[in-house]
Parts: sequence; structure tokens; C-alpha cells
Amino acid sequence: MTGFGSGALGRVVRSGVGRRRVQTLVIAVATMMAVASAVVAGSLMVATDAPFDHAFARQRGAHLTAEIDPKRAGAARLAGTRGLEGVTASAGPFPSTTIKPVGRDGGHLPALTLVGRTGPGKDVDALDLKSGRWPRERGEIVLSASFSGPFLELGSTLTSSEAADAQTLTVVGFALSASGSADVWATPSQVRSLATGDGVLTTQMLYRFDSAATKAQVTADRKRLTAALPPGALIGTQSWLDTKRAVDQGAAATIPFLFAFGVLGLVMSVIIVGSVISGAVGTGLRRIGILKAIGFTPREVVRAYVAQALIPAAAGIALGVVLGNLLAVPLLNDTESVYGTVSLSVAWWVDVVVPAGALLVVAVAALVPALRAGRLRTVEAIAVGRAPRTTRGQWAHRAAGRLPLPRPVTYGLASPFAHPVRAIAMVLAVTFGTVAATFAVGLTQSLNAVASAQDPEESADVTAISGAAGSGPGPARVQKEPQRAPAGSGRAPASPGANEQQPSADPDAVRAAIAAQPGTASYYGTTTGDATVTGVSRTVRATLYQGDSRTGGYEMIAGHWITGRGQVVVPTGFLERTGTRIGDSVRVTFQKETVSLRIVGEAFDTSDDGMRVHADLDSFAAAEPAAFHIEVEPGVSPVEYARKLAEVVEPLGGHAFAESAPEGENMIVLLEAMAALLTLMLVSVAGLGVLNSVVLDTRERVHDLGVCKALGMSPRQTVSLVLASVAGIGVVGGLIGVPAGFALHGYVLPVMGEAAGTGLPPSVLDVYDGTQLVLLGLAGVLVALLGATAPAGWAAKVRTATALRTE
Repeated sequence: MTGFGSGALGRVVRSGVGRRRVQTLVIAVATMMAVASAVVAGSLMVATDAPFDHAFARQRGAHLTAEIDPKRAGAARLAGTRGLEGVTASAGPFPSTTIKPVGRDGGHLPALTLVGRTGPGKDVDALDLKSGRWPRERGEIVLSASFSGPFLELGSTLTSSEAADAQTLTVVGFALSASGSADVWATPSQVRSLATGDGVLTTQMLYRFDSAATKAQVTADRKRLTAALPPGALIGTQSWLDTKRAVDQGAAATIPFLFAFGVLGLVMSVIIVGSVISGAVGTGLRRIGILKAIGFTPREVVRAYVAQALIPAAAGIALGVVLGNLLAVPLLNDTESVYGTVSLSVAWWVDVVVPAGALLVVAVAALVPALRAGRLRTVEAIAVGRAPRTTRGQWAHRAAGRLPLPRPVTYGLASPFAHPVRAIAMVLAVTFGTVAATFAVGLTQSLNAVASAQDPEESADVTAISGAAGSGPGPARVQKEPQRAPAGSGRAPASPGANEQQPSADPDAVRAAIAAQPGTASYYGTTTGDATVTGVSRTVRATLYQGDSRTGGYEMIAGHWITGRGQVVVPTGFLERTGTRIGDSVRVTFQKETVSLRIVGEAFDTSDDGMRVHADLDSFAAAEPAAFHIEVEPGVSPVEYARKLAEVVEPLGGHAFAESAPEGENMIVLLEAMAALLTLMLVSVAGLGVLNSVVLDTRERVHDLGVCKALGMSPRQTVSLVLASVAGIGVVGGLIGVPAGFALHGYVLPVMGEAAGTGLPPSVLDVYDGTQLVLLGLAGVLVALLGATAPAGWAAKVRTATALRTE
């Protein structure tokens, strides 16, 4: 009997698994859901850290990228920095400048950092050439792999600027720099020839240090470099830690939500497995007694009941691993684009550790009730059999009998108290199912609020472009979508960013046309371009607003939106990077004009890594609006309005188009789908847990049901009795689960925002209303009733004589 497989113990295990089909299914589904959630969460946790570290190590990325004034520090002086304390490797000097390339059809790219190299490099920042080759001749460039797409391919041509004597540049390759050292690379002579006009020639140096794992260590390295150079020679630096944080934040925001679902699934699995095995022990007392009577030892009984849990759990775990890998693929594919040539897949150890951990959890959950079976005395087990203790729950029956309800209902309401442990397990299952549903509803609404808060300018009904120098609707569209053609123009869509330069229209004339156009409810003007902020080494994207821009303003985390001159609103990332806060002043240079602006608000804006500024246009004397965002009056068709406005402004050199409804961000849509799927799995498991418990109760009470039927209980009353036995459990589970789900949402969402490098506005956090919470509470009752429907139908159909013979 000690053998498994074909031995006596093996036959007992197989018999138990085969007879208890409901319990077997419940264990398998519960473990499948928990393992799938854990695999997805674990794989994304790896994806947000290891790929960047591996790519950075393989490329020997630069811990510090330094921009230096060549007039203050020449090649000889820079050569001396190679021997500084802590420097393990360096590369450079490389000539560097900034260009604003223009496509063949006039479409603009944002300002790009151009660096001159003779090759991809070796000792520091060894670029991965994803496609094409390295530039060899004048007019050839390699672009960062992030620009690769249908609008920029190998062989595409750009002009270096909008000037008449601009050079033609041909894309001959796409490369990835884990250090983020540049956007474009060319030969050194090419870079020097382009550093004319507004372009300033600087020198780039790349350094690796023996200690650069923390912000404090990088700061110390920077101080040593600054001290080794002449005063004012170091223009700016970029830390590899900032680059790492920027590329990690995309998928990092998903981890708290996945972790929450994973924990919910794991806890529910423990509850369900423990409940199933406990129920199997409670209903199989006679069988346990017989096994002991024929020679089974207590240890073998324990092994048999643990094995009966491990077999379906193993099947569920195997399915969970497969499902988790399938769910992780789209998220990993979305993250893979960040890391270029680094291929992302579920780490092998995740597929090993998670199943092993789940199997251990199931074994422990099953061991406790199995030990109870092992300790049962043979005579006691045979004598008691399956009959429940009649003394349990009598007070509940007396109390329920006083309620003005039909007797079958009061009998059902009191029946859970006969098995308090089983009832508690059902309450916990319903509670966690309700927690998952409440959390998922709140998460979905928060994600929708995040989506609607992005690019608020696109929420306007109509956009009119005047094309004043400096830009149009901004860089968001450069990589997101092709530019729409003017309404009614019949022209094909231009390339991304084509709206950024239409210099022939007079903004005042376009403004007057909008004001005179019938159906105009309100409008405001914007212009977007690159700006510099004192204390920030890189350029930042600035959007300036003219008029009442509240309809196009970003959601505010703190402070208020722009209301007048001298004000600026910035994202969370800007405040953290610059060490500023609301009320401080910053000096912003836009189109060669520098003004001091006071920070009046913190905006929910995650574009450009949170390094953007939103200011009043009238603060800059030379700035003019490049686009006008228009709200039309109720009942007015935006398409028809745009067509009529286009007829007026196109002869002026501008154009107009109706804004289409923005498409959902891929990551947000994906998260919502995953939340729905994981919630459905959790709720299904909760329903199966109720089903298992009700099946056990119904089988235990089958003789009592036979007596009741003999006394005249109808099938409908039998169904009412069984459903009433779980109704109270559903109410209790809902009352506990809704507040718990509400609290979980309030905890996880800020953690997700922090992982993404931003605070969250009230519109994202405060998404529940009273009606929703009441309906979610009723969902707990619905889960319990659905779980009890099948056994209630079986109880109603069982014949009286059959029930009376079964005791």
C-alpha cells in the first residue's frame, strides 16, 4: 500500500479524484488562474529591469554623457579626463550639434541631437546597428531605432533644416544606443558642416566609472569631471540612471496591478483548495474509517488526500503556465520596442519558480485538513459516517424561524451555521471575487480617465492651422499618427509632423475667420516648439496657450491651470528632475526670448518623459499661435464646420480639419483587457468555490431534503431553500469585498502612477459613485447565487424515495 501508481494508495487517489469531479475542477481552475497571473507579473517584473541592464552591459553603455564647450576645453584637455579617479573607460571627443530635419513633403521632426562618429564604437556605447550600415560619405546619417517606421525607412531623405541652403540627408541605417547618447549619427566632418546658423557645435564625451550604481555616486563622478575642466566648459550631462528610469517606466506601471491580481488569485487558491479538501474529509469520514480498518496508516491517509489535491492542481498549474505565457507575449512585445535588439520573452526561471511555488502552496493548503483525516479514529469515523452534527446551528434555525419569511427560505438562511468553517470559506471566496470585480471596475475607469486626459488639445471639435513659425499641435503626433488632411481638401495625408510648418497664414486673419464663423462656441490658440530651461541640460518641449484654454488644459494634480501671463504649468517629472515645486520661478527661453515664469500647477502629462512646459503665449512677445482649437455649438456638425472654415482659411495659407475621436493607447487597451480577463477568472473561481460547498451541503442533507419532500415541499421551494443558504453569504461577502476592493484601488493606483513617474489627478483616482458600489455589492450576492444554481436544480429534481434511501 505504500506504492503509488497501480498500488492500493494509487487506486484510492485516482478514485477520489474521479468521484469528486466538481472539487477537482475547482482546484484546477483556481490554481490555473493564480499561476497565470503570477507568470505575467513575474515576466513583466523581469522585463522592466533585466533587458536594459543586459543591453547596457553588452554595449558598455556610458554612465555619464557629457556635453562640453570646445572653445573652453580642447582635445588635449579632454584627453586628461580619461585618467580621472574612477574612470574605467571613455570615448570621444565627438562633434555634436542640434538639427531640426524636415521631410521631403515639409513634415518636421523635433529637434534632434546629431553626433559625429567614425563607427558604432567599441569601448563605450557600442551601438547596435539594427539595420543598414554606418555612414561613409557626406549626406549619410544613421537614425535612432525609435524613429524606424513606415514614414522613415532605409533610403528615406531629409533636409537638415528649412533653410534654403539646407543639406540633403539620406538614412542609411538605424541604430540603438542603450545610453541614449544621440538621436542621429553621421561622420564627424558632416556634423561640423551642419553646425551653422542656429546650430552650435559642442563636444560629446562618454565615460564609464567603477562606481555609478546610485545617484549619489554619479553625482560624485560628475563633480570630479567638473573640477577637472575649466570653469563653464561642462555645458550639461546625462546620467545613465535617468535613461534607465525612462525606459523602465513604461511596463513598470503595470506591475502593481498585476501583482494585486496575482496575490488575490494566490489567496483565493489557498482558500478554495483548503475548503475542498476540508469538505472531502468532512463528507468522507466513513470512507476514511474503512480505509483505516483495512490497514491504511494515518500517514497514508494524509498522503492520499494531499495527492487528491495535487493531481488537479498540477494540471491547473500546467495550464496556468501556458496561459500566463500567452498573456505575457503582447505586453512583452510592447516593451520589446524600447530595448531594440533585446528579445523579450518569459524568463525560464519564472516558468520554473512560479509552478514550484504554486505546487508548494497547494500542498500546504491541503495538508492541514488532510492531517485531520489522518488523526481520525477508525471506530469514530465509521460510526459518524457522513451525518452532520445535529447540534450545530440550532440557534440560527430558531432565530431565522422568527423572520416573516417562508419556511424554506428561513431554513436555507440558517443552514450555513451547521458548517461554520465551510461557510467562512464561502464568504472568503465571494469576498475575494467581489474585491477583484470592484478593483477591476475602478481600474478600468481610471485607465479610461488616463486615456481621455492624454493630448487634451485633440479633444477639440475642430483644429485650424495658421502655421506660425514655431510649430503646430506638437510632437505627440510625430510618432503616433499620420497628419490628417484638411477637411474637404481631397489631399492625401501628409507625413507625421507636416502640420508643424505652414508659414504663409496670418494668425490674426485665421483668428478673425474663426470668430466670424457661425457655430463657433469657443476657441484658443497654441504654438509648440523646443525651449530651454535654466538648469536643464536638454531641450524641453514647450506649448504656449492664448485665450481661455481651460477646455484644452491638462488634468491638474495640484495647483491650477494657466490663467494669465507669467504662469507655467509643468508635469511631475519636471518638478522631480529640476527640484522645483509650485510657487517657484523658472527661466524659459523660447524662440530666443527668455522670460521668468512662475510654476502655478502640476499637470498630469507623461509625454516626453515628463519634461514639458505649458505656459501663457502672451508671456513671450514674439510668439504667435500656430493652431486654434475650436469647440462648436451644440447641434453643429464639426465636419461641416471644418469644411466651411477651410474654404475661408485655405486661401490665407492655413487649413482646418475636424478632430476624430482619439484611439485608445495600446497599453491601456491591453491592461483593460487583462483586467477583465483576470477578473472573470477570479469571479469564476469564486463561483466554483460556492458551487463546491453547496454540492457538499446538498449531498449531506439529501436525506433531510427527502423528508421535506415527503411532507409536501415542492421543487420550487427546494430551489429557494438551496439558494437562500448562500444568499446571506453573498450579502456578507459583498459588504466586505466592496470596501476592500475600493481600498485596494486607492492603494494600487498611486503606486502605478509613481512607477510611471507621475502623480495622479482626482479624475483618475475618484472614479466610483454610490450606485456602482451598491451594484458591486449585489454582484457578491449574484456570484453566490450563480454558484448554487446547479446544485439547487439537482436537489429539486432528486426523487423523494431516492433521497430517503440515501443516508
